Amino acid sequence: MTPTEATPPSAGPLAGLRIVEVSSFVATPLCGTVLAQLGAEVIRVEPLEGAPDRTRWPLTNDGVSLYWNGLNPGKRAITVDFTKTEGRRLVSDLVVSGAPAGGILVTNSERWPEFRYEALRTRRADVIHVLLTGRHDGGTAVDYTVQAATGFPLVTGPEDHDAPVNSPVPVWDLTAGLHLATGLLAAERRRTLTGEGSQVRVALEDVALAGAGNLGYLAEAQLRPSVRRESTGNYVYGTFGRDFTTADGDRVMLVALTPRQWHDLLRVTGLEDAVSALAQALGADFSDEGDRFRHRTVLGGLVAAWFEKHPTAHVTEALASTRILWSPYRSFTDLAADDARLLREHPLFATVDQPGVGRLVAPGSPLVIDGRRAAPAPAPLVGQDTASVLADALGLDAAALADLTERGVIATPAERTAYHCPHPPDPRRDR
Repeated sequence: MTPTEATPPSAGPLAGLRIVEVSSFVATPLCGTVLAQLGAEVIRVEPLEGAPDRTRWPLTNDGVSLYWNGLNPGKRAITVDFTKTEGRRLVSDLVVSGAPAGGILVTNSERWPEFRYEALRTRRADVIHVLLTGRHDGGTAVDYTVQAATGFPLVTGPEDHDAPVNSPVPVWDLTAGLHLATGLLAAERRRTLTGEGSQVRVALEDVALAGAGNLGYLAEAQLRPSVRRESTGNYVYGTFGRDFTTADGDRVMLVALTPRQWHDLLRVTGLEDAVSALAQALGADFSDEGDRFRHRTVLGGLVAAWFEKHPTAHVTEALASTRILWSPYRSFTDLAADDARLLREHPLFATVDQPGVGRLVAPGSPLVIDGRRAAPAPAPLVGQDTASVLADALGLDAAALADLTERGVIATPAERTAYHCPHPPDPRRDR
């Protein structure tokens, strides 16, 4: 395995690109974070009191949003009064500035006319406007309503549970954020080659509908309307996979997708003869994963009996010698425990000093390019970069900034109570 090296985001392949982000919640902030981790300068613009997602759970004991900090690392943050025409003008000035590498807005709102594509295009012809909507017609939606509208909760949950079960993971928000980043980079490449700007739109519901189509679920519903998908608990649809409990009471998720993995499972559990006899009795061909799924209950019972006879140490040692896909179940607390090795030793993580929170082990970028990944960075306080961004990008001097602050158009950070670590974190020690 090739070793990876942590690098500051400013050294990434998008260094020099400036993106203005007027957004909230998950998808659009994630888009900005992905681009910031690749080296872009991402400027998060918020109202004077902070965006509505500044207080979303989970929180620290002091009420600081760990959710917000997790979705906005490495950005610069400014605050303006969006209700003032002058405040909105400052934001649009910021969007259209920075030729040739500026002129990019990411947002999930069409509330303010000054931030719409048509208005920005009149000020800068090559502007790139990236917009997230709820539905394709511009209607509103959030991940959990999109889940409800696209069928997934009806095939989620225990087998004996009739009610729909939404996933706690906002998967369509996360996927939409990556689509937004992809669309933005495609538009930026087009601008580089042709000088033309673009409007990029992504509807959250479209992302989920496309997912249902890409996975074949919608095609199956069209071609086999009499076959109604039902929830199957932790069984993996169409193949052999489910959770099992060891003699110690630990739970393990196991998946055998390929013939090699299936044969390894039979070998390590000593079930070759039993499964062969079962196949003959049922007239089944267990080399076919479809048959393994059709007879999942009886096959699962045989495998479960093996797990229940053996302690966890024996199970993990046996499975480690195979190609079977498996993992023990771990809670968030398990992952973050002081004695857990994953966060301390995984190259994705390092310790950051998060203002207002303290020292945390946080992730950098999952992307590894030429053996390098962006190191984690702290998220900004409300408005912490207002003065420096407006001075750097728009050339405003101290007098102009003081005047805007006095009139309430912008807010520069006042004295804040923030965490100050007496010993700066050492990534080599804290990995």
